[in-house]
Amino acid sequence: MPTPLLKLDFGGHRLGPGKVELLEHVLETGSISQAAKKMDMSYRRAWLLIDEMNKMFSQPCVETAAGGAGGGGAKVTAFGQKIVATYQNLALKVAAESETAFKNLK
Repeated sequence: MPTPLLKLDFGGHRLGPGKVELLEHVLETGSISQAAKKMDMSYRRAWLLIDEMNKMFSQPCVETAAGGAGGGGAKVTAFGQKIVATYQNLALKVAAESETAFKNLK
């Protein structure tokens, strides 16, 4: 069966599996740097993707705290968590629908 790749376009900004995975890793680690390492990407690339997501929607997906003596960090907002859950739910529905649609077309 085909595995669908879900990419959503929001006026020239796209949300797909890579950005959602990045949000998941930030949620897990509390760090953009650590999330980037898990995805084998540069911190700058990860930061640019998060900045794009923060501008894509009416609310930020990730909030950051500056580093220093107390450390820094990043937090996926409740809105960002909702974006992840909504995307994952839609991706599951698309996968199920694709499986049904292509079932007899092997």
